[in-house]
Amino acid sequence: MNKTLIWSGRVITTLPVLFLLFDATIKLLRISPVLQSFVHLGYDPQIAVGIGILELICVALYLVPRTSFAGAILFTGYLGGAVATHLRIGDPLLTHVLFPTYVAALLWGGLLLRDARLRALIFLKPSQAN
Repeated sequence: MNKTLIWSGRVITTLPVLFLLFDATIKLLRISPVLQSFVHLGYDPQIAVGIGILELICVALYLVPRTSFAGAILFTGYLGGAVATHLRIGDPLLTHVLFPTYVAALLWGGLLLRDARLRALIFLKPSQAN
């Protein structure tokens, strides 16, 4: 059972991690569509590289078992900022505003399946008093 949970968690983790690695890479490369989207979102395009580096640091923290919980927490804040940004400029709800929430749900879901400590923390069983 544990191996199934762990492998399921790894599979679920793969999609958001690949997306976030791609997202960080295009920010580091400063390609034109990224810079244009920064302007559209109301941010200075000069910060794209810094945000890409921050994203890579969060991915690294998330992928290392000892720091995966911290990485997930940092990504929750990062992705929450993305939700707020899209909400602020009036982007469509399901495709833009909530997309970072979908990514966060996959990150946390994958971590929950991979990490028995997190499962024990979240699914505390009440003590059985006789």
